[in-house]
Amino acid sequence: MMTLFDFQINDINGRPFDWNQVKGKKILLLNTASECGFTRQYAKLEELYRKYENKGFSIIAFPCNDFGAQEPGDGEKISAFCHDKYDISFPIMEKIAILGEQGHPLFQWLYAETGAEVSWNFQKYLINENGKVDRMLPSQTEPDDPAIIEWIQAN
Repeated sequence: MMTLFDFQINDINGRPFDWNQVKGKKILLLNTASECGFTRQYAKLEELYRKYENKGFSIIAFPCNDFGAQEPGDGEKISAFCHDKYDISFPIMEKIAILGEQGHPLFQWLYAETGAEVSWNFQKYLINENGKVDRMLPSQTEPDDPAIIEWIQAN
């Protein structure tokens, strides 16, 4: 049975991501875009991360240009945007494709696990401490939604 930790991913700087940073934590994983109407969610995501990062929680963002071409920049531009505009401190991965044959295997796995393809930017997956998908939440779900807070706080 595969888990999130079985996938090879690179961070925004192109370096292999060390899963040991997040193993044993609950993870909110999502695809992001800098020019989307949901981009404002970065502020609440960062608040959520800072509030719970020392309580067994992390966020992992995957920039993607598949939806409305709303992430046109390269890794350097994306990183600068996230840090300068939102002071993001949670892990951001390299820009990937999600849809079609070019879709990253991680997102193909998420689809297989949930039966729900990514339909837009900022779609969220709640991953448990063992690297398994607990549930998917649509883009409109705000990072401070009670369902997310309750999931983080549940033992």
